[in-house]
Amino acid sequence: MTAQIISGTELAKEKRLQLAKEVEQLKKEGIEPGLTVILVGDNPASHSYVKGKQKACAEVGIRSTLLAFPETITESFLLEQIKQLNEDPSVHGILVQLPLPSHINELKVIETIAPEKDVDGFHPINIGRMMVGQKAFLPCTPYGILWMVQSLGVEIAGKHVVVVGRSNIVGKPVGQLFLREHATVTYCHSKTKNLADLTRQADILIVAVGKARLIGAEHVKKGAIVIDVGVNRLEDGKLCGDVNFEEVKEVASYLTPVPKGVGPMTITMLLHNTIEAAREYAHRQVQR
Repeated sequence: MTAQIISGTELAKEKRLQLAKEVEQLKKEGIEPGLTVILVGDNPASHSYVKGKQKACAEVGIRSTLLAFPETITESFLLEQIKQLNEDPSVHGILVQLPLPSHINELKVIETIAPEKDVDGFHPINIGRMMVGQKAFLPCTPYGILWMVQSLGVEIAGKHVVVVGRSNIVGKPVGQLFLREHATVTYCHSKTKNLADLTRQADILIVAVGKARLIGAEHVKKGAIVIDVGVNRLEDGKLCGDVNFEEVKEVASYLTPVPKGVGPMTITMLLHNTIEAAREYAHRQVQR
């Protein structure tokens, strides 16, 4: 048995066509969804990510604005910029590209973004709402992963989901999203003993640790769905995931590639959240 490859590129393309129609409809109603991205410093990876996000916005008709600042800006200057954007009715989503220079407190920056404009889904208020099942902007990568698994037509309720990784951006929230879908969720991390004993129990295995090819065939139950979130650059410059693709594809039923797996879905869910933020803003205006 060779795993079916879950193409994030194809799924993203499909979802973005639907999002473009939604934007068209909103524009007919006089609402133009707007996203402002803040980029601090010259991190090449961050520049590349931002470029990808801007291109995706253009694709579906979202107006995107980039505010690029040198690494030397002060924390107070950045917080002031965010406060101004919070007050700007033409900006529906605010995204600060991470990582930030070490002299700027990332948590303080995230907490300054108005929760209703936090389209990354990182604000503690949105995380808290997600935890208790209230309406919230969901973090883009976990949301994209859930959407990918749902697109397979697989019943999630009752399945055993094992998450390897516990970051605030992917590991922790993705487990919560699957819990909301009535899966049984186990978290593993760097201190977990006998990792393979736990990962082999997974019907759905989600790996997000940033260690190249950590998960091999011996970690995977036959027929499991394997979602590889890791992106690691090898010495030869090529990218690989946290899963040993060649080994695991012989055991899993479905497997995401790296690249062209989870990545395109992350940006797609950012677009989804921005459109939702614009819709919510219009709704609040009507209620006033």
